[in-house]
Amino acid sequence: MRFKRQLLLAVSLCFASSVPGCHNDGRQNPDRPNVATGVVMKDVLFQSAALNRDMPYRVFLPEHIDAGKKLPVVYLLHGGNGSFRDWSNDSTVSIYAAKGLILVMPEGEFSYYANAAEKPGERFEDYTFGDLISDVESRFPAANVREKRAIIGISMGGFAALKIALTRPELFCFVGSFSPPVEITHRDFRIRRWGEWWRIRKIFGPPESEARRSGDPNNLVQHADHGTTPYLCITAGQNEPLLGPIRSFAGRLTALQFKHEFHLKPGGHDWNEWNSQLGGCFESLLQHIAQ
Repeated sequence: MRFKRQLLLAVSLCFASSVPGCHNDGRQNPDRPNVATGVVMKDVLFQSAALNRDMPYRVFLPEHIDAGKKLPVVYLLHGGNGSFRDWSNDSTVSIYAAKGLILVMPEGEFSYYANAAEKPGERFEDYTFGDLISDVESRFPAANVREKRAIIGISMGGFAALKIALTRPELFCFVGSFSPPVEITHRDFRIRRWGEWWRIRKIFGPPESEARRSGDPNNLVQHADHGTTPYLCITAGQNEPLLGPIRSFAGRLTALQFKHEFHLKPGGHDWNEWNSQLGGCFESLLQHIAQ
């Protein structure tokens, strides 16, 4: 009976907050993008067939592009409780557009960029890796081949980047994953984190289900082909609360002979740490992506 009362209280608090995570008041930070010299920013709203609604994304591209030239594209995925504005507001990533890259920052809501197991209308994987890519390549001078596509994600976005690398290796040649919650599908029910548990259940399905296993990077890596998987760049902060599982996952990549690098720097699970990793990740990206 006591557990039932606690559960009802958690449910009521979660619905009162009006957001899935139960810890976001829904207010957005001011939109103050950092736009480097020689870079143009564009915001796009397009119709996603997979989601059957309009979705926004933001783009950085060089101010001057030679006629007929197709540029490499880097997709930047935000984290949970974030938005498509985060990369532009909280990092200096736009400087890499000045180096001849198109940077695309889609809206991912709190979806893990996945097709939700228990919400058929929430097909975020099909939207992100189907509708979005098609729209970018039809609207901008974006290359449409694997050798000129890369993806980098933070936290939730880092998880999605790893998953897509292991399940759809034909899409990207390089994948960056900052602070990925690789153990998310294994988190147990906790009354104080009821909202998170419920969201994980809706996205990845019931514990021990086939849907849950098919979304687990630790399971996927056992079956993926290390020869065709994109090059992986994984980073974490030394005070990262998820460091143990991330380090173990990186060790598994080494044991299974996946081409990858793993970097630790001082910091936690925040933009200070992710910005400190940005230069090294893009240095590696520029060595692997076709220009």
